[in-house]
Amino acid sequence: MSATATGGEPAFVIVTGMSGAGRSTAAKALEDLGWFVIDNLPPGMLFSLAEEVGRAKLAADKVAAVVDVRSLAFTSDLNVAIEELEGRGVGVRVVFLEAGDEGLVRRFENVRRPHPLQGEGRLVDGIARERGILREVRANADLVIDTSSLNVHELRHKIVAFFGGEQRPGLRVNVVSFGYKYGLPVDADLVVDCRFLPNPHWVPELRPMNGLDAPVRDYVLNQPGAKQFLDAYEEVLGIVAAGYTREGKGYVTLAVGCTGGHHRSVAMAEQIGARLRDRQMEVQVSHRDVGRE
Repeated sequence: MSATATGGEPAFVIVTGMSGAGRSTAAKALEDLGWFVIDNLPPGMLFSLAEEVGRAKLAADKVAAVVDVRSLAFTSDLNVAIEELEGRGVGVRVVFLEAGDEGLVRRFENVRRPHPLQGEGRLVDGIARERGILREVRANADLVIDTSSLNVHELRHKIVAFFGGEQRPGLRVNVVSFGYKYGLPVDADLVVDCRFLPNPHWVPELRPMNGLDAPVRDYVLNQPGAKQFLDAYEEVLGIVAAGYTREGKGYVTLAVGCTGGHHRSVAMAEQIGARLRDRQMEVQVSHRDVGRE
């Protein structure tokens, strides 16, 4: 999935992922950004859509198709369709919407609808079956967004951040801080562990603050090894970013963790984000667990 349109933007975006993870919200956000979006399209019709769009002379970098698991031969059909598109010179990006089982169960129960694959079984059976079918699709996706802790407005903001900005070369990087006690972000491409630094939690005056506050930031960055780590990791990220760009990966999520996700990871995520911006990368920084007990 390496081809791109002129200016580095996707020529054709496929939005897929778990049922209940927010495909419809993502599609509406793209429509509001001026994209031509078709929902619930069978994978076998993707190339026909691309041909029709070409005849209609729509903007080639503003086309998206929402594809879900209800196509019985989903995985093979989608992979074949992508290969056909790329073989005909159409650049493709796959966006995969992910969410944890607990969140998906809650969403289906809230709308009182069955999972499309549960049949006569339980809701969790349908989710497990879908996750298995989509495993390869998720592994090959260009952008994975975990919506477990996002509301519709926050998901929309992420879509706008990735697809609504000015055309710029290079990667679009999502840097997210997190706490290991709450689990790894499931959409992380790269993970940084900041637990090698002393924890401000044990400094009474710093405990109620977070890494966005200057006293905590200064405490973390002045620890032995902090600056050396940032210098070295910036160089590593430069190498990785260049490789991702050569391979056609346009989006990457970098997760920066500490124990609780309040202090060290927040301060370091902000620093990493700033350094990547200085390298002319497009960066979004967020803090998943700030405010969590």
